[in-house]
Amino acid sequence: MTDTARIDEIVARVLAELAGAKGSAPAATGGGAPSTGANGATGTSAGAGSVAGPDLVIDLPDPTEEEPRRAIGVRDPADPEGLRNLCAATNARLGVGRAGPRPLTRSLLLFQADHGVTQDAIYGEVSQEVRDRFDLFTVTTAVADRGEYLLRPDLGRRLSEAAKSEIAQKCVKNPDVQIVVGDGLSAAAIDDNLPDILPVITQGLKSAGLSLGTPFFVENCRVGVMNDINSIIGAKALVLLIGERPGLGIADAMSAYMGYDPEPGKSDADRDLICMITAHGGTNPLEAGAYVVEFVQRMLKYSASGVRLREAAAG
Repeated sequence: MTDTARIDEIVARVLAELAGAKGSAPAATGGGAPSTGANGATGTSAGAGSVAGPDLVIDLPDPTEEEPRRAIGVRDPADPEGLRNLCAATNARLGVGRAGPRPLTRSLLLFQADHGVTQDAIYGEVSQEVRDRFDLFTVTTAVADRGEYLLRPDLGRRLSEAAKSEIAQKCVKNPDVQIVVGDGLSAAAIDDNLPDILPVITQGLKSAGLSLGTPFFVENCRVGVMNDINSIIGAKALVLLIGERPGLGIADAMSAYMGYDPEPGKSDADRDLICMITAHGGTNPLEAGAYVVEFVQRMLKYSASGVRLREAAAG
């Protein structure tokens, strides 16, 4: 069968499946004549329909399942055991193989599936159920919508005027520690990790005898909003739990940014960070919560964070 005839046959069968046909595909307009391939099989030339048979399987296996995701695509590797060990040691896309200069179909499908997950994480919204579970009221930054948030990071570092008013009205002032939750670039990071990490942090800080402020949620949040928030609340230390930029392997990683007395003008050099908090190949959120408590206690002990904390702790 010629390539053209084979393509026509596949198209006809896809159309038949989409239409729910049981025996035959709808005939295309045109009236092309049948053509015979080298093996004697009869197909149709461009423009003609064909009979759909039960032998063609259109559905493909899910490339995101663990077994196909970890499958090695290199044919006849020089060191099979070495390649298996290398691929087992990382989530990176190694040993995927190729078809000439192009990726294998399964590699391309997996890439597209993972990219779709990242888009869901970026454009998704943190569930109201999670916010309600921890009594988090919601405020927004100065951006108008998600599109502007992605294009204008500077606006995500500033609270809206309505947010400033609501925080001033609802939040306890001058606590030892203020906890804030922000969606950042991954709503999935908050939905998946907050139920585990937040109770560990709050219980750990309370057990250490520290007073906590009123927690809340910031929509369209960037890390720099810590400065704006603390200029209203006046906490000694502020912890921001925020969704990280998703990758093509993990889309639900959270970061915990911590700062001593954040205020306008302070930068990343004045903050500490625990990143890659996820149960899917990163720091377990329960363990990360304990790290956050330790970090906060150290910041309060030395009245510093970031680079200054390291200088103070070094003596």
